[in-house]
Amino acid sequence: MENLNDRYPRVTAAQEMSAISQRPRVRSQRKVAAVSCPPLSGARLSLPGVMDAEGRVDESRLRMHIFKNGGVSPPERGLVWRFLFGMYPCSSTALERSLLHEQLVIRYRVMKRKWQQFLPSAVQMHLNGTDAELVAAVRYFDRREAEAQQQTQDQSDEVRDRQAFLELQAQILFERVTFDREELQEAIRIIDKDAPRTNRDLSYYQDEGLGNLLVLRDILITYAAFHPEVTYAQGMNDLCSRFLEVLDSEVDTFWSFSCYMEKFSKDFRADGLHRKIELEAALLKELDPLLYGHLVRDSMESLTFCHRWLLLGFQREFEHSDALRLFEILSCDHLELISQQVDRARYQERLARKYTTDHSESELQAINTDFTFELFICAAILLENRESLLQCRDDVQLIQFTSSLQGTLDLNSTLKKAEHHFYNYCKRCAWDYMNGRCREQRSKEEDFFYQLRSLFVLK
Repeated sequence: MENLNDRYPRVTAAQEMSAISQRPRVRSQRKVAAVSCPPLSGARLSLPGVMDAEGRVDESRLRMHIFKNGGVSPPERGLVWRFLFGMYPCSSTALERSLLHEQLVIRYRVMKRKWQQFLPSAVQMHLNGTDAELVAAVRYFDRREAEAQQQTQDQSDEVRDRQAFLELQAQILFERVTFDREELQEAIRIIDKDAPRTNRDLSYYQDEGLGNLLVLRDILITYAAFHPEVTYAQGMNDLCSRFLEVLDSEVDTFWSFSCYMEKFSKDFRADGLHRKIELEAALLKELDPLLYGHLVRDSMESLTFCHRWLLLGFQREFEHSDALRLFEILSCDHLELISQQVDRARYQERLARKYTTDHSESELQAINTDFTFELFICAAILLENRESLLQCRDDVQLIQFTSSLQGTLDLNSTLKKAEHHFYNYCKRCAWDYMNGRCREQRSKEEDFFYQLRSLFVLK
């Protein structure tokens, strides 16, 4: 049996600092994120068996590597995330990515300029002058903008001509996009409150890195402007900040964040919030009915705190580097109940070819395929703190206790327990299913003998 300590190796502080020191962009102090990082389009992954000679990535092996190794090392993380979250198609070659990246840079530039021309008063964040750090952030950000503009002017005629053609394509693509003035202004108002409150204690926002708060603001406004069905909701700043810190590029962060939100934007809506809570409550009922009954005595409002955990990927519950690791583990989707449907379907096809029976509905109906691994992580935390939770008598005590967990949880221990609960749940559902099928078969046999006996009695 695989040793779970090997699967989730402990990354020591010394190893983390050593890895950080090996990053390509080594600086004496933090700078504002680049607009884009084109050299990475041709960079190679050192993960064994993941990338071929032309730069194509085996997506299945990449996701399996992330899960089985408890994440990737910090030097590899930036490039891995560009594939993991969909900015770069895994089927693309290094040459294709170079062309794609240039196209993405131009498209983002056109999108950003479009909302800035629509609301010129929103280009600059309005400051009240009381936040000295934010005033400095604006200065650092403006300096980066001037440097980026100078780099554009220094480009060769060939590059300018190519980019002019790509810009014309992008303008045609977004020509029919319209904005709702009131909705966009409201989104910007909330972003201007949330972006400066993003965790400034992170080293990423230290020194000139304060300017990254303005980079984050522009990314969020651009996203809200071009995704009116989602717009902006509180919490997106923390989520997007995670991408910006790892990718250290405005353009790459926008596209990676946008790809991520295609799948998870529903979690920021009210119905998505309730759905997550319902699923977590249903799973907890399966794993520990007593604790479930205590937490949902009157309603499921007592489990609302779980939504923050799930929405932000347990960002505040684990130490920062561990939270990044957990985020990519959860995002790899390797250990998901829904992925097992494929394996079950193949198994059922083999059975169908081997046996000619009328058991067409052989799928494990007892398994809830909406129980994703993040729900088991949440359940593992709840069950680990079971006794303390049972002592909470009202929502105030519950919130106080769960808040006390921030930054104190051990990731490796939590992952092992979550995986243990996951496999036990699957085994129990499979066992219940097989018992049910046996009872069904026995019932049919008994019914057959009853009908046969009745026939002889009548005769």
